[in-house]
Amino acid sequence: MNALTLAPQSAPENFDPPPSPFDVNEIRKDFPFLQVKPYGKEPVYLDNAASAQKPEAMLRATDQMYRESYANVHRGLHYFANRATDAFEAARGKVAKFLNAEFESEIIWTKGATEAINLIAGSFGATLKAGDEIIISEAEHHANIVPWVMLRERAGVKLVIIPIDDTGDLDMQAFYAAFTEKTRLVAVTHMSNILGTINPVAEMAAYAHERGVKILLDGSQAVPHMTVDLQAINPDFYVFTGHKLYGPSGIGCAYIKKAIAENLPPWQGGGDMIVDVGFDAVTYALPPHRFEAGTPPIVQAVGLGAAIDYLNKIDRPGALAHETALANATHERFSRIDGVKIHGTSAHKGAIVTFTIAGVHPHDLATYLDRLGIAVRAGHHCGQPLMRRLGVASAARASFAMYNTLEDVEKLADGVKKAKAFFA
Repeated sequence: MNALTLAPQSAPENFDPPPSPFDVNEIRKDFPFLQVKPYGKEPVYLDNAASAQKPEAMLRATDQMYRESYANVHRGLHYFANRATDAFEAARGKVAKFLNAEFESEIIWTKGATEAINLIAGSFGATLKAGDEIIISEAEHHANIVPWVMLRERAGVKLVIIPIDDTGDLDMQAFYAAFTEKTRLVAVTHMSNILGTINPVAEMAAYAHERGVKILLDGSQAVPHMTVDLQAINPDFYVFTGHKLYGPSGIGCAYIKKAIAENLPPWQGGGDMIVDVGFDAVTYALPPHRFEAGTPPIVQAVGLGAAIDYLNKIDRPGALAHETALANATHERFSRIDGVKIHGTSAHKGAIVTFTIAGVHPHDLATYLDRLGIAVRAGHHCGQPLMRRLGVASAARASFAMYNTLEDVEKLADGVKKAKAFFA
């Protein structure tokens, strides 16, 4: 019998070829900032947990939006308004798909994760009363502490703080024991911006829901590096910021489950969040627009959508494996240097290495490394309660992205050795 020969078929219009295997050298070609030579040195940018650099595709998209498609959204009837609205709302859809949200309307634009948490504290918080309890951890960013402290000041809620162990893992027994009949919300980080610890968030969400408690997750560090599946994790609220996801600054998202959002009051008033306005009464729009008062971050949203398009074209599991290898190599190199202490040694952590050197102030270290072309962050990293738990006033932090290389790790380790000798 003759072999069957199939005629070649053209790919369907919506066919997306699988990403090529991860190649850091190819990735680096997409980031113009790598052409900048600080002090004449090759750049070693290790401050990605604070803000990531931008791919050319995202830069082109925002430039094109301003040049060719800019207008205010939703309210216009002309060509440019319609074009801008389509691009703006398409970006919302890209975020929803990227996070596997069930509905696009669950994605609410904010200017960042901080504003997103404040939105939830202002809106969901308005449904709480004196004596209601909110569980947070001592490893939270200030953005996930201060809004709840402010809510306590105005509404009388109680904050219950979950400790961490010496590796940086959340004390899960303390977490379980923290729930009472007055617990209304858990608000914790998905991945620590200081320790790199990745919390068991799906387990935590399930435990909270079994007790009728809602959960908010700060995904600012997780979303740039991990595949975040909101339907699998099942949080009630999830926030992240665009500038850490290779997108623009000034854009972020608050994910709020549809059934919850529809029953929450707005947190700001103004244009575009209403159906009807009178001096006696106001009818508010349905989510997400109920929570998006005023002119939104239009171009920033389009830029974030472009960054997501870019990420969808690369091998993200390969990128994560690459970043993890860099962090592991940093741990190994630092273990050879006397006086270096790494803060955060959980078996479940992302590509963040926070450290101190005996006898060297972190600010001095960061300044010294800067002159070598190495960018790290030093300070309390918006985590003063955690710094107190660690017993330090400040620390240095090296945080990795997919465009970093093993050579960057070697330069960092060599720079730390030189700084230690210089300040000895």
